[in-house]
Amino acid sequence: MSAYDDELAARAARARDVALFRYSVIRAAADPGLPPRQRGLLVRELAAGQHKDPGGQPVRIGRSTLDRWIRLWAAGGFDALVPGGRQVAPRSDAAVLELAVALKKEKPERSAAQVTRILAARLSAGQVPSVRTIQRHFVRVDLAGPAGAGTVPDRFGRFEAGAPGELWVSDVLHGPPAGDAAKTYLFGIEDDHSRFITGHWWTTREDTTGLFAALRRAVEAHGAPQAFYVDNGSPYVSRQLLHALAVLGIQITHSRPRRPQGKGKIERLFETVRAQFLVEVAAAGGPAGTALESVTDLEELFGAWVHQVYHQAVHSGTGQAPAERFAAAPARLRQLAPEVIGEAFLWQDFRTVTKTATVSLHGNRYQVDPALSGRKVELLYNPADLAGRIRVRWRGTDMGTAAPHVIGRHSHPGLAPAAPAPAQPTGIDYLRMIAGDHRAAQAGSINFAALAGDGPGGAGEGEPEGSR
Repeated sequence: MSAYDDELAARAARARDVALFRYSVIRAAADPGLPPRQRGLLVRELAAGQHKDPGGQPVRIGRSTLDRWIRLWAAGGFDALVPGGRQVAPRSDAAVLELAVALKKEKPERSAAQVTRILAARLSAGQVPSVRTIQRHFVRVDLAGPAGAGTVPDRFGRFEAGAPGELWVSDVLHGPPAGDAAKTYLFGIEDDHSRFITGHWWTTREDTTGLFAALRRAVEAHGAPQAFYVDNGSPYVSRQLLHALAVLGIQITHSRPRRPQGKGKIERLFETVRAQFLVEVAAAGGPAGTALESVTDLEELFGAWVHQVYHQAVHSGTGQAPAERFAAAPARLRQLAPEVIGEAFLWQDFRTVTKTATVSLHGNRYQVDPALSGRKVELLYNPADLAGRIRVRWRGTDMGTAAPHVIGRHSHPGLAPAAPAPAQPTGIDYLRMIAGDHRAAQAGSINFAALAGDGPGGAGEGEPEGSR
């Protein structure tokens, strides 16, 4: 990734942080069902108070600015709150910039200052751009540095994070059928420094819920990294993910479309998964093997393989096993309180409270504080547990919880259907031997019966660490 690409990525990340801040400020006032008079009162209250900007500094926001943000939100949603880049008309003559490029290509060792001197000797004073302008143009056309002319960056850069937790990389692998699922997807999260798999989740849909499951598992087990590097797939640009990372204090960086520099390591990881894990799954699906009964079965086998094989094998790129390298270097991971993690992964929806002090959410009905009757409130909930605790917030103030009244659905309709319980397999294959080893290691002893195939230990019983 060039310096210019880094600058663009940093600007995009800062713009997303600003948009999340703006949304957090106007969230209650932007409710489309709020009467104009109440909206005006709420905006005046917001303008009179202080707010912490993305950098943590206290700021005051004028009413006209708040009104403008609300109009932007109503017209274009979250993306409309993202500040646009500076639109600066180029002031340098295109012909002069082309001549500067030609001078650089003629002798790549020429610096921007030297090119400026040559231009000054040939052109009139008013035509010569500044040295900084020439430098920026060279960066833009990939001519920065003495050997810049004609060079092409590697497909995947050789950058490596300096310590565990400095950078996590995530992507999706398309997997095999499992049980009734015609296709599966693996959300993987890898630590860039150690190649350690910090989180993973097999699912039947390539959506935000699968990414959330992998990310939450990773953060709960290891802490929050400094940065999260992803592509531009729909799960990775969702508002839910941006909100979660903002609450967790994780910087998100997206790769440029069709130029996925920086993701070479996780692509290499997926090649290893195909060559060492999925090849055994395919072999196990034959008449003499053990078929995958469900996605839960697939997740269990994969978790055992990760801990027993992949994390223990010496990595060709680092010369160390991922588990050893992850534990050896000083980590830059921040440990977070459980309530912070829980807040980050909640979903939000607005609902109007009925006269009987109830609200409806995805076919279920909940009882709330009678004082909220007739008002539109914000519900914060876990999409996988609609029968659990649902927080109620009105105008940014917590108003207790919603008590289940009539529950017909226990999970969000957008979630993948629950996988059936894995059936008892009949044979023993390589992956189930690993799963048996993993369970035995966790229990503090080796299950020799599972290794020999004389008992049920190799038949997929139990729950290994990191499985569903």
